[in-house]
Amino acid sequence: MTFLRLALPALLLPLAACGGGADSQQQQAPQGPPTVQVMTLRPQAVTLTTTLPGRTTAFETSDVRPQVNGLVLERLFQEGDAVRKGQALYRIDPQPYLTQVASARAALARARAAIASSRALTRRYGELVKINAIARQEYENSITSAQQATADVAVQQAALRSAQIDLARTTIRAPISGRIGRSVATTGALVTAQQTDPLTTIQRLDPIYVDVPQSSADLLRLRQQLMSGELTRGGQAAQVRLRLEDGSVYPVAGQLQFADVSVDPATGSQVIRARFANPRGLLLPGMSVKAELIEGTQADALLVPQRAVTRDEKGDASVMVVGKDGKLQPRKLTTSRTIGDDWVVTGGLNPGDRIVMEGAMMLRPGMAVKTAPWNPNAKPAGGQPPQGGAPAQAQAK
Repeated sequence: MTFLRLALPALLLPLAACGGGADSQQQQAPQGPPTVQVMTLRPQAVTLTTTLPGRTTAFETSDVRPQVNGLVLERLFQEGDAVRKGQALYRIDPQPYLTQVASARAALARARAAIASSRALTRRYGELVKINAIARQEYENSITSAQQATADVAVQQAALRSAQIDLARTTIRAPISGRIGRSVATTGALVTAQQTDPLTTIQRLDPIYVDVPQSSADLLRLRQQLMSGELTRGGQAAQVRLRLEDGSVYPVAGQLQFADVSVDPATGSQVIRARFANPRGLLLPGMSVKAELIEGTQADALLVPQRAVTRDEKGDASVMVVGKDGKLQPRKLTTSRTIGDDWVVTGGLNPGDRIVMEGAMMLRPGMAVKTAPWNPNAKPAGGQPPQGGAPAQAQAK
């Protein structure tokens, strides 16, 4: 027992010495500043666009109405078909108008016969007045009668032409080319000239218009930016892209036609019209679409990825920047719109600033850090969410 009491302290002393040495080495080992991934901010040229809701409108629309009275004998088209300009659509009973043409022709023949008789009488009276066989007044009356007969011929010619026009109008033809809608009138229906309700409607769908209302204040701001040189426009400024109701992008780019010359006082907006080719008839009048209009190009825009931006409880945006002293600095931002996954920054940052993209989630402002270039294709370590949390969603004005 005496031996064990003496030996046990001797064994514990080396172990205690070893343990104390390890703790001391850990306390003395220096720890360097943490490493963050940064992106150096550089100005770049970007194309600014505006996405606005709009509605499609037919390039041409024509309501087909009868121009003469009568019974519809036949409908000569299939509803929904494409029709050509001048194609026969309806046939109205022509018999009353055939009678009018025949009557006008007979009246014209009678007028022509009368003019021949009056001219012959004028010639005879001319010979007789030379030998004073008749009074000169009778001769002058014969001249007047001949002139009236000539005028009657012109009147009857016009009446015949009018009767022929009415006869031709018994066949109702397409005034424009396009797609024809449903027919209101059926065979046997009585129609009247210039009636209020159209028989059918034809719409030309290729090309087709898209009408987009835009705030007059935004258009004024855009004009001022172009005049000041803040924005420039190239040849692509007239291009318009279209997104359909199902979210797909229309494959053909449109051309900007004009902006309305007046402002709607009720809404404070102007209508912008764009023209799109529609060879397959995919776009139909009345469809709700979204038009992407190119405003212009900003030569020195500052773009910050949305993943680097955080927002406080007031909604103010900020990023973490590594200063020249190597320490973290928070910066409040002023943003105008998004382009893809980036914010367009208009205030709070300068070219050359180093924005923290990864690694600053558990760090505090004022801490010294090391920097490494940010690799946008690399995944965050440990599956952690990106700096700044989920990207904010916004639409360009």
